[in-house]
Amino acid sequence: MRRAILAATLALAACAEPQPAPAPPPPTVAATHAGPYDAGPVRPPSRGALLGAWVKPDSYSQPGRLAAVEDLQHDLGRRLDIVNTYRRFEEDFGTESDEEFIRQGLTIMLSWASGDTRSITTGRHDDLIRAQARRVRKARVPVLLRFRWEMDRPNLRATMWSAEDFVAAWRYVRQIFDEERVRNASWVWCPTAEGFARGEAPAFYPGDDVVDWTCLDVYAGSELRPIGELMAPFLRWAAARDKPIIVGEFGVAGVWGSAARAAWLRDAARTFKANTQIKAISYFESDDDKGPTGHFRLANDKPAFEAFVELSNDSWFNPDRRVSD
Repeated sequence: MRRAILAATLALAACAEPQPAPAPPPPTVAATHAGPYDAGPVRPPSRGALLGAWVKPDSYSQPGRLAAVEDLQHDLGRRLDIVNTYRRFEEDFGTESDEEFIRQGLTIMLSWASGDTRSITTGRHDDLIRAQARRVRKARVPVLLRFRWEMDRPNLRATMWSAEDFVAAWRYVRQIFDEERVRNASWVWCPTAEGFARGEAPAFYPGDDVVDWTCLDVYAGSELRPIGELMAPFLRWAAARDKPIIVGEFGVAGVWGSAARAAWLRDAARTFKANTQIKAISYFESDDDKGPTGHFRLANDKPAFEAFVELSNDSWFNPDRRVSD
């Protein structure tokens, strides 16, 4: 279990020379739209930001999912506000673990992948979409619906076709949810920091009328750069909209070494607090299969994890949760 390995040293440190902890620059201040926000059923706190995470389980069973989140909460000394969970297009929402997280009072962020955008808009998947809409409605609590996150990734171009096709698919799916009387979903639009740096991401925006929260996934993976610098193009764009921001995924790779990771996380906390439009953040507590620059898990790196504990215990990230009835 994760508690048993908190004090273990990072195995990946041998893969690269640890980097010295960077002196953090002043936080980027751009997203400070004061509201009111058009946020849908999941209401942002009036001050501060909600804290969430994706926690990769040891096994993708229902008990495994629950244990992973519970272990992280135990180690942090607090409950999460948001639990991120991933589903393929054909995978159902409303599993045993979903229901248990809801029972515990946690807000679920459903990161729901899509199929081919043109097959969606031709009606091929209407039954699947309607069934998922009914499952979300059945939850009877506010849910963050992060439909086809990172749609601007180059490796998704074959199924996204174009930004225009993605926008059409988003609006098509949302229309079906509206027809199914789903009133408890806040729609979260979440591209990548790299997509904004390339100038490509804004074209995928479906429109203020069908988006409730704007979002960004941002990592210090292959480059160790301050999070404010990585987020700056998005933050400038988001400041013009009356939408709260959620950082849907963020992480710093273990390859950079404990001191640099801890410094990056402390700088991230300052940056999130300086950009007061950021109303929720969700860490990516996982090592993926893309090699050392994709290993973001903090639990096996004590100094880095301690920096995350500091963030999680900061009063800014412990606001009263306010959601609609």
